[in-house]
Amino acid sequence: MSSTPPGVRRVLVVIPARGGSKGVPAKNLAPVGGVPLVTRAVRECRAARLVTDVVVSTDDQAIAAAARQAGAEVVTRPVALAGDTATSETAVRHAMDAHETLHGAAVDVVLLVQCTSPFLIREDVDAVAAAVAENGADTAVTVAPFHGFLWRDEEDRKDGGHGVNHDKAHRPRRQDRPQDLLETGAAYAMDAAGFRAHGHRFFGRTALVRTDPARVLEIDDPHDLARARALAPLFDTVRPGALPTHDDIDAVVLDFDGTQTDDRVLIDSDGREFVSVHRGDGLGIAALRRSGLRLLILSTEQNPVVAARARKLGLPVLHGVDRKDLALKQWCGEQGIAPERVLYAGNDVNDLPCLALVGWPVAVGSAHDAVRGAARAVTTAPGGAGAVREIAGWLLGPTLDLDLSDLSLEPRPTLPTSAK
Repeated sequence: MSSTPPGVRRVLVVIPARGGSKGVPAKNLAPVGGVPLVTRAVRECRAARLVTDVVVSTDDQAIAAAARQAGAEVVTRPVALAGDTATSETAVRHAMDAHETLHGAAVDVVLLVQCTSPFLIREDVDAVAAAVAENGADTAVTVAPFHGFLWRDEEDRKDGGHGVNHDKAHRPRRQDRPQDLLETGAAYAMDAAGFRAHGHRFFGRTALVRTDPARVLEIDDPHDLARARALAPLFDTVRPGALPTHDDIDAVVLDFDGTQTDDRVLIDSDGREFVSVHRGDGLGIAALRRSGLRLLILSTEQNPVVAARARKLGLPVLHGVDRKDLALKQWCGEQGIAPERVLYAGNDVNDLPCLALVGWPVAVGSAHDAVRGAARAVTTAPGGAGAVREIAGWLLGPTLDLDLSDLSLEPRPTLPTSAK
């Protein structure tokens, strides 16, 4: 069961992603910018400040696997709700019911996010969520300014084509016309209780959340997909295979066991456990700290070894947390750091939610295949063998050796017990 910190409203995102698609086969898995559409949507929703949980509703095993790897919970959609005539509202209601049953807690706000809008950004997800969760709206929708003249062709009209949002006999200048707003189809937010009562997404007072019109694109046919792939290099600021620099991030967050250790545990005849850490990693962390970056060690279990290592390195530590991703999101909020400006380094599947949350997910060289697949960059060095030192080299470049030149070498510590 997931837990939510006291005072935090439960904001659930539901991403409908069924397997069947006639216009574009396997559409929800189609890569844009090298990343499947469903993965793009999950990553942006996971990174939104107000979102506590993300669910992908699907009837397709491949989509489910991609969603889980990106850090989403998966709800299997029944056949009756997966056909061409099924509405998005029925999928959202089913997913919300399943999520609440699984976690034993009611949702306060529910979002419908369409992964066929490839350039949706986390700021828009947060904006529609905030309209309902914080600003008193019943529902919210993303819209974009629209200045075009709409026409309709109806055979039974004697005048043929006629204006929808204008009188064809009088065409005022754009600045003299009321501002039209186009529904983008990307993100909707609803008060959860109101959604249950009304059964549709536009009850009560609807907040219109304006977004960048340049990013408005819905993929319905192969031409739309081709346009999205052509635009991706312009909108995706981080290219697959690129390495981060100091200018790209504001904070480095490190998993412990398997990232700062080699994931092995030594046990002596009295049953005491020991792990080893790498001296070069300690030097790299010292240089990162001196560079002005914020650093954090994040671990699931409450364990003295994590606190001892953090004290030696002079780093803050969060351990004994039930949900690492929620702890990370809360820490970012407290520090005033945008998650997209965070580098998180991990090695195993319990790191996937955090990797999906940040702008720079990094896997160490010995990481699980699923973690390597979710990362934007992978170190050459394995965990516990200089991987953190390597990351410091990416961020600080040629200045790293200068930063280390006046640092005394730390001893080679062997620390008791393991932590993850």
